[in-house]
Amino acid sequence: MARLKAAIIGSGNIGTDLMIKMIRYPQNMELVAVVGIDPASEGLAMARDRGIATTHEGIEGLRKMPIYPEVGIVFDATSAYAHRVHDAALQADGKQVVDLTPAAIGPFTVPPVNMEAHLDQGNVNMVTCGGQATIPMVAAVSRVATVHYAEIVASVSSRSAGPGTRANIDEFTRTTARAIEDVGGAVRGKAIIILNPAEPPMIMRDTVFTLSEGADEDAIRASVQKMVGEVQKYVPGYRLKQEVQFERFGDNNRLKIPGRGEFSGIKTSIFLEVEGAGDYLPSYSGNLDIMTAAAKATGELLAQRRLAAMAA
Repeated sequence: MARLKAAIIGSGNIGTDLMIKMIRYPQNMELVAVVGIDPASEGLAMARDRGIATTHEGIEGLRKMPIYPEVGIVFDATSAYAHRVHDAALQADGKQVVDLTPAAIGPFTVPPVNMEAHLDQGNVNMVTCGGQATIPMVAAVSRVATVHYAEIVASVSSRSAGPGTRANIDEFTRTTARAIEDVGGAVRGKAIIILNPAEPPMIMRDTVFTLSEGADEDAIRASVQKMVGEVQKYVPGYRLKQEVQFERFGDNNRLKIPGRGEFSGIKTSIFLEVEGAGDYLPSYSGNLDIMTAAAKATGELLAQRRLAAMAA
């Protein structure tokens, strides 16, 4: 089976988990390079142990690698700030980029919602871990109703939030809120992240609230259940924590939405948990697992398209 050569920039938690997934579950991509900036990085050491070329000289080190001209896809698991520099260089070199940072240079991509919509783009953005977990639920409601407002709360273990995550908190909330609207289909979106210091560490928990009209409870419930199944195809630990809950607003009890006016309709509350596969990080790090699994799924579709074009 033909495979497209790929590289990962970023040897921290997210980059290393993605590396292990690409090695453990190979499909149409071959990981040939892992890039970092710390020569003592555990991720770089693990890559070398597995026969993968490494450099601790960042993007310029990657560009100097003999294998670089053959690389078709590059995954960036660094930071929003660094990604802007990386993307400029990679686009100039004709590479297709999967962005796991909140930089949001390319279009937002959430696999079960719009994975096939941006295959011709030079850069696709994976939104955020909270976005990957919750936007499918917003989209599920949007498919059967008009969603006037959607709010998500992502609660993750403090242990699973590394320096990159903490440095990008502001980008997280802005990027996720935008994607709730652009991909999820809500007229207005809001995102909140909570770093939970509980011991033992808790797995990722997400709450999604939508205010909608135009569909009944059965239609919303069925759409949510179908979407959960779609996400589970690449994140088996993704599940509803409890039954979907509803609260109806009628003519005598209209709901006021700031900046949007008053509405009758349904408030839907969806409670999720995301358990990681434990490929590199503990299973409570579902926030990282859903990000890397979504990136891998997107990369495989991009690789499929590039390989088909090369064979034509």
